[in-house]
Amino acid sequence: MDDTERDELLTEARRLRAGGELDAARGLFLRLAAARPGDAPLAYETADLHDRLGLEAEAVPHYERSLTTPDALPEEDRRGAFLGLGSTYRVLGRHRDAERTLREGVRRFPEDGGLRAFLAMALYNTGAHHEATTLLLRLLAETSTDPSVREYRRALLHYANDLDATV
Repeated sequence: MDDTERDELLTEARRLRAGGELDAARGLFLRLAAARPGDAPLAYETADLHDRLGLEAEAVPHYERSLTTPDALPEEDRRGAFLGLGSTYRVLGRHRDAERTLREGVRRFPEDGGLRAFLAMALYNTGAHHEATTLLLRLLAETSTDPSVREYRRALLHYANDLDATV
C-alpha cells in the first residue's frame, strides 16, 4: 500500500468513525493496521476504535503496538494509549498488567488525574488497598473544587501520607 492509498483510506476511516459508522471504520482501520504494523499513531487510533466498540481484547495488541516505539506518538496520544491499555487490561482481569502499564503512564505523566485514578482502581484489584486509598485522597485533595474538600485539603494530604495516624 503506497502513501497515497494509505492517506485516502485513513481519511475515509476517520470520516466513517466521526459519522458513527464504527463497524465500517473498523474494517478500514484493520486493513490499514495490517499494511502498516509499525505505524504507532495508526495503531493507537485502531485500538481506541476497538475500545469504543467494546472489543477490549481486540484493542490490546493495537495499544501495545502503539507504545512499542518510544515517543512515536504525540504526547496526548501517548498519554491516552497508557490510559487506554491500562484500563483495558483491568477490564479484562489482567490486573498486574494494568498496574504496570498505569504506573508507567503516571511516571511519564504525573499530572494526569485520569491515569492516577485508573491506577488506584488497578491497585485496588491487586489488593493494594492502602496505596489505592492514598493515591485517591491525594488526587481528591489536589484537584477538587468542592469548597468543603478545599477547606480540609491540608488534613487530607496529611492523612493520605499516614492513613493509620491517630491522636
